[in-house]
Amino acid sequence: MSLVVTTKEQFNPMSRVLNTNVEGNVKVMYALTAIKGVGRRYSNLVLKKADIDLSKRAGELTSDELERIVDIIQNPLQYKIPTWFLNRQKNRVDGKYSQLVSNAVDNSLREDLERMKKIRLHRGLRHDWHLRVRGQHTKTTGRGGRTVGVTKKK
Repeated sequence: MSLVVTTKEQFNPMSRVLNTNVEGNVKVMYALTAIKGVGRRYSNLVLKKADIDLSKRAGELTSDELERIVDIIQNPLQYKIPTWFLNRQKNRVDGKYSQLVSNAVDNSLREDLERMKKIRLHRGLRHDWHLRVRGQHTKTTGRGGRTVGVTKKK
């Protein structure tokens, strides 16, 4: 299936949304998933709240539509997106619900890990030691390239 564009001026092959390059020849819902912190379900919900056709390509969006999308992604609670849908629920610092996107995802993860290391939490220590954190077995897996085995005697 090929992409048919009626006028060359309307189509934008690459657009910049929230410090991320978004491909123009992909459908809007899937193109928005290039933004860190925005998945398929969240992009689908954002497009429905912004009243944008899901069959449109990302390059066909007008600047007005892009502004609406960015506004909804950054302020989801103002557009009645439920709190259980957001990726940062009940923040430890201020107790607020929010959707973190692009660089904010990395920053919050780093801050959380630093907090865990600082208060000597078991999870933080495991992160610090570069070990598995979620209870996996570590006797035989995750040795990081070191081979341990039995050699056969001659």
